[in-house]
Amino acid sequence: MDDRPGALDPGGHLAAAAADCVHCGFCLPACPTYQLWGEEMDSPRGRIHLISQVLDGAPVSEKVTTHLDRCLGCMACVTACPSGVRYNELIEAARSWPEEASAGAGQAPAAAPAARSLRDRAVRAAIFATFPYPRRLRALTGPLRVAQRARLDRLAQRSPAARYAPELAGSLRLAPRVPGRRGRLPARIPARGPRRAVVGMLTGCVQQVFFAGVNAATARVLATEGCDVIVPPSQGCCGALSLHSGRAAEAARFAERTITEFERAGVDAIVINSAGCGSAMKEYGAFFARAADGDPGALANRAAAFSGRVRDFSEFLAELYREHGGPRAVRHELRAITAYHDACHLAHAQKIRQQPRDLLGGVPGLDLIEVGDGGTCCGSAGVYNLLQPEAAAELGQRKAAALRSTGARLVVSANPGCSLQIASALAADGGGPVAVAHIAEVLDASIRGLPVSALGVTPG
Repeated sequence: MDDRPGALDPGGHLAAAAADCVHCGFCLPACPTYQLWGEEMDSPRGRIHLISQVLDGAPVSEKVTTHLDRCLGCMACVTACPSGVRYNELIEAARSWPEEASAGAGQAPAAAPAARSLRDRAVRAAIFATFPYPRRLRALTGPLRVAQRARLDRLAQRSPAARYAPELAGSLRLAPRVPGRRGRLPARIPARGPRRAVVGMLTGCVQQVFFAGVNAATARVLATEGCDVIVPPSQGCCGALSLHSGRAAEAARFAERTITEFERAGVDAIVINSAGCGSAMKEYGAFFARAADGDPGALANRAAAFSGRVRDFSEFLAELYREHGGPRAVRHELRAITAYHDACHLAHAQKIRQQPRDLLGGVPGLDLIEVGDGGTCCGSAGVYNLLQPEAAAELGQRKAAALRSTGARLVVSANPGCSLQIASALAADGGGPVAVAHIAEVLDASIRGLPVSALGVTPG
């Protein structure tokens, strides 16, 4: 990697974004890692300082990389910043620097120490060789099921693995109970009643393997509300995990394939039921425009058009109801004290907060309680809880405590990673059972007239 001044930022865009920071400190109380450690370099302001130093010619050292890697990418600082600093662009670009160095893209200065250890590079390589590929991920479900039945996942938390291989122990701790094999969704699910829209649906990589029930619920709700649902059978990973981890070239390949698949589908909108995926797909246009550096070209224009059609599940339903006279399907009672968790890439990155609450408020009997932690990140953050398991576990404990304080028996999220993280934290804190469900599952249960126990809520 070429670390000469200007080589990392030929157009000067990153330097301009960093210069927007006026060091006011509004980001500090919003930043989860600053809350944990109180370290300036583990705050957005501190990381921007490090990024500016690298842009001025400092090496991408192990110390710099450590502080960048500790960032969750939750974008709470973007919401808090009064100056409009584009921190998301800065951290995504900065995370690509050690990735490029690890891949041998150019030569780093001789004086610069290795940005990442061999062990760290190997762990990251294993994660990104597996998680974005549903077939590979599905191949691991058999051994995972055996490990869970033998309770090796629990044993790993108390064994030397927790100390010497925390990523493995964390993976076993977070892994959901592997469901039985489900059939794939059909390529087209017709609308019930008069058609109101034709939508494409992303099935995701982790989502389709571990949360197939969420995808099925999403498709049922959309169809019941008058949408033809198109599920391109050749779709793959959208690139969100790669994009948010600084693997720009890999993210671009996944993104271009996703754009092509949904262009062929000819849909009005692309509905996403995973907050991290939706956030990344809405960034495609800006991502390819930055890569083109002022000369967008056909791909950047296609990406911008595609991003303009991406909608989160809750966002899409709110628009559908506003434009077509409200919900079509009758909601039945689900009696449960419920806490809604704001997924960071929904609330901060996509600015979607009220729509999920409005949808849940339309379910009879659902007593919606606000969580008193200000929407602090749960610690999931894509693959953060695999790469930074100790910090993620502490944030998970804090989130579990905040949720427990509401008295909720049901926690609702809009992101599969958050669901895994929260369920794991609640299971580990010794409290009573609390169910965790996706908002699509809640709406689906209400529309179908299922009992609240179908969502895992136990009698209180």
